[in-house]
Amino acid sequence: MRPDARIVNLETSVTAAEDAWPGKGIHYRMHPSNVACLTAAKLDCCVFANNHVLDWGHRGLADTLETLHAAGMRTAGAGRDAVEAAAPATIALPGGRRVLVFAYGTESSGVGAEWAAGAARAGVSLLPDLSARSVDAVAERVRGAKGRHDVVVVSIHWGGNWGYEIGHAERAFARGLVDAGGADIVHGHSSHHPKGIEVHRERLILYGCGDFLNDYEGIGGYESFRAELALMYFATVEAASGRLLALALVPMRIRRFRLERASDEETGWLATTLGREGAKLGTRVERTSGGRLALRWD
Repeated sequence: MRPDARIVNLETSVTAAEDAWPGKGIHYRMHPSNVACLTAAKLDCCVFANNHVLDWGHRGLADTLETLHAAGMRTAGAGRDAVEAAAPATIALPGGRRVLVFAYGTESSGVGAEWAAGAARAGVSLLPDLSARSVDAVAERVRGAKGRHDVVVVSIHWGGNWGYEIGHAERAFARGLVDAGGADIVHGHSSHHPKGIEVHRERLILYGCGDFLNDYEGIGGYESFRAELALMYFATVEAASGRLLALALVPMRIRRFRLERASDEETGWLATTLGREGAKLGTRVERTSGGRLALRWD
């Protein structure tokens, strides 16, 4: 599969700064000289509206943005001020089409109010809440940027790390974005494991994509979630309408900081779990050829 746009939530700073954010228990970073790890994956957009991009302070954020932009990658959700943080990443496609990526963080995922970007302060594009007023604010911003054949992704870092429950506020917010014309795809993340998937008015809502690559191997306490299992999400969207045509899922396994294809048993476990959680949202998952999964909905 060769997607037109590769989008990830990159939950780390890319810096050599030593300005660790005070009072924070975990500080993630990768050295700028290792940026080839990202360019090798041919990433088009890295979303940074999360609770680790400022782990090494404002200097770390500036280094992160500078390094990725110099490497040809687009970013969304964080910036040198509120305007830059809220601006969408624009991915040009053949035929004059575009993918616009808007990104937001929430306090429920650990993004503190002190990390919010301001008029003269670098930081994250932070949602004040998941109210109808916030839906309207995001939708208005989208309408101001969206062209006729653009596909809009709204990427949101929300909720806790563990658990399959999807809160009423999250579901209402995601559906509200679709209803208001503010999103063709809702790209939710923060959970360390995949959560249930919904299709609302023919638009894709991913409430929790799970981690794709992390350093949690060997950490105990949450084995029942099988966080070592990951998914690649390949959404086929009709450019003229934003309507979801298909979603293919490729199961992977994290082992020793590397990704490998999931086994038959692991693929089956993911299919069963996604089917169980998706049933609450009107979706189901089928196994297809090549060890892949396909989303089905009514």
